[in-house]
Amino acid sequence: MSKVIACNLGERIKEIAVNLTRTRSVVGTKGEIEIAEKIYNYLKNVEYFRNHPDHLRLLPVKNDELGRKIVLAFVEGSNKSSNRTILSLGHIDTAGIEDFGELKEYADQPDVLKEKLKAIKFCEEILAEIHSPDWIFGRGIFDMKTGVAALMVMLEEFSQQVNELDGNIVFVGVPDEEGNSGGMLSCVEDLEQLARDRGWEFAAAIDTDYMTSKYPGDENKYVYIGTVGKLLPCFYLYGEETHVGEAFNGLDANLLASEVVYQMDLSTDLCDIADGEVTLPPITLGQRDLRTEYSAQTTNSVNLYFNYATHSSQPGEVLAKCKAKAEQSFENVIKRLNEEYEKYCKLANIPHKKLPWKSHVLTYEELYQQVKKEIGEEIDRIIAALIVKLKEQGVDDREFSLAIVQEVHKNYSDQNAKIVVYFSPPYYPHIFVQGYDEKEKTLLTAVEQAVTEVKAQYDYKIVLKKFFPYISDLSYCSISKNQESIANLTSNMPAWPHKYSLPVRAIQNISMPVVNIGPFGKDAHKLSERLCTAYSFDAMPQILYKTMQNLLK
Repeated sequence: MSKVIACNLGERIKEIAVNLTRTRSVVGTKGEIEIAEKIYNYLKNVEYFRNHPDHLRLLPVKNDELGRKIVLAFVEGSNKSSNRTILSLGHIDTAGIEDFGELKEYADQPDVLKEKLKAIKFCEEILAEIHSPDWIFGRGIFDMKTGVAALMVMLEEFSQQVNELDGNIVFVGVPDEEGNSGGMLSCVEDLEQLARDRGWEFAAAIDTDYMTSKYPGDENKYVYIGTVGKLLPCFYLYGEETHVGEAFNGLDANLLASEVVYQMDLSTDLCDIADGEVTLPPITLGQRDLRTEYSAQTTNSVNLYFNYATHSSQPGEVLAKCKAKAEQSFENVIKRLNEEYEKYCKLANIPHKKLPWKSHVLTYEELYQQVKKEIGEEIDRIIAALIVKLKEQGVDDREFSLAIVQEVHKNYSDQNAKIVVYFSPPYYPHIFVQGYDEKEKTLLTAVEQAVTEVKAQYDYKIVLKKFFPYISDLSYCSISKNQESIANLTSNMPAWPHKYSLPVRAIQNISMPVVNIGPFGKDAHKLSERLCTAYSFDAMPQILYKTMQNLLK
């Protein structure tokens, strides 16, 4: 592709991106419906879709209270014998705009916003880029309306080349990525149905979500083949309460919780390493004393949950690591308590006797099975009744999960101190593209060739990495087909399937390797969110185009 043609693609992408940004589509609002309709109406006027109106659809997000829509469009290659199909996907919602403060009304007006931002005291780097013509500011311009615009342009471009396509292209624009991925999870079943109806097989998924620097001064531009995963391991810490005047007669659940946080939080031994790439270590997302009122009694229950990123570890492995950390934490607390109690007895000149505490850590599944042994099917009836009540109350998924754990524990004969380890929603599977099968080999080759060609034309330092580092809808393009792995997740996630579930079978049926080829910018989800026109409108579109071309020609 010549630089002249590439420039033309870039200008078209820029025009559409700015136009899409002008339609506010904050997650959880009706703006998500408006942006879907805007994209649909644009594609409706493309010649290919005028001639093939049944190839363009505005689909409802299933069971969605807001009535949000998914845009699905496909271009069918003239070689009907080829079932090879490429999925191009992007999210059409944005983060909120509360961080814009008094500038909220300009958040989706790139030109006006840039002028308004000049009056705000930013650091030198941001101020320089506000005054530069090479940067565009606005909510969603970077995350990810430029990416969506690029996919729309590619769809239009390849729709003019159907006689040269050895396969098909499917485009989906989905809402709610910034929320609970409701759009993508609904769309997975639509994609499964489409593939079944037309006899297609998905070969690869291409996302164009944002790409940014990994550290200060980083000049690299990244293409990610694969994506990070996420689990939310939780800990229910049950101690033994006592009056504060008899502190050593109890086991403070807050002390247990603090040790678990110390053992888990940012512990690099829990980084998931695959092919030399390292996830960030777990970090606390929630810590709560479960008392509802003040009293002079110590706390007997606390809830913790952590963000846990994965590159290759399956849920069962993560659960085992978290359980081991809980066991170590319990032992450390007992050791410390005994040491401090012995010191206290010497100071107070009173007899010393070793404290009675014993470490007891179990998973939710282990807790449930123990209780079922004791009271049989009654525990299932108790859980079912609680679920009805919790659904009526409309509680959060994390609260829902905790309530079930507490209820099961209440019916356990062993009310001694313990830690229960379990999962809460959401779950984002990682996708590790290693070249083990033909789909993976083909995608790796297609991307590597595209990047090599583009690097020869530009001075950008373009680097291939294995895992897109941000949680995204890409995760739902593949999931483990190992039944034990799925069971380790579902049996230890109390909310499954009552409040939360994934269309596991559908994801397995469309399973494909993934790549993210995104525009470059900075500060997604911030007031200073901005897109760099260099790379985003010259090299990036070429890498995207050539990758798709390599996959389908």
